Amino acid sequence: MTLAIFDLDNTLLNGDSDHAWGEFLIGKGLVDPVAHKAGNDHFYHLYQQGNLDILAYVDFAISPVKGMPRVEREALQQEFMSSSVEAMMLPKAQALLHQHRDNGDYCLIITATNHFVTSPIAERLGVDDLIATDLELVDDGYTGGVQGIPSFQAGKVRRLQDWLQAYNAGRPDEEQLSMENSVFYSDSFNDLPLLERAGKAVAVDPDPVLHEQATKRGWDIISLR
Repeated sequence: MTLAIFDLDNTLLNGDSDHAWGEFLIGKGLVDPVAHKAGNDHFYHLYQQGNLDILAYVDFAISPVKGMPRVEREALQQEFMSSSVEAMMLPKAQALLHQHRDNGDYCLIITATNHFVTSPIAERLGVDDLIATDLELVDDGYTGGVQGIPSFQAGKVRRLQDWLQAYNAGRPDEEQLSMENSVFYSDSFNDLPLLERAGKAVAVDPDPVLHEQATKRGWDIISLR
């Protein structure tokens, strides 16, 4: 069974769910519109440059729902899905997921975006599992901190290795998944550490740096737009 691994933002989605979450909060009037937009755009530009401080960004992104009761957070999740995420869905991405499922492959999303934002998206896309940046919870409220290793840049490799170890534990050899028998789809040069480790790397509508690297290394380049 092949492990089909997918980045989420700008790969399976036509846009960045993390950045869209900030725009959604502005539209809801839950944050200062000028200050939050400036911060949201600044962090996104740092990500595009490969210089993002993921811990600082998670604290910024989740700050409007710190301490918010679960029922209110979940209502925001549902509204965000319907008002922002649905428009980012890509028919070709869903067709690719269906193709892998029809082949009997295991479909896994791995994303730097936090679990709160991405868990309903992964459920909507019907993947088998999700690795996202996990948020710290205290008394069922988010603190703005991160639990464990963020699944960002080289952290994606570590998180996937830990996930594979847990998944394979107790399973017979013929049912185990491996990095060697995997394919990883991503748009971003931030994912080069995992692209280099995957059995097969596929650049999806890649940024200029990844496009150059994929061309040099002979990786497939596809578009889901």
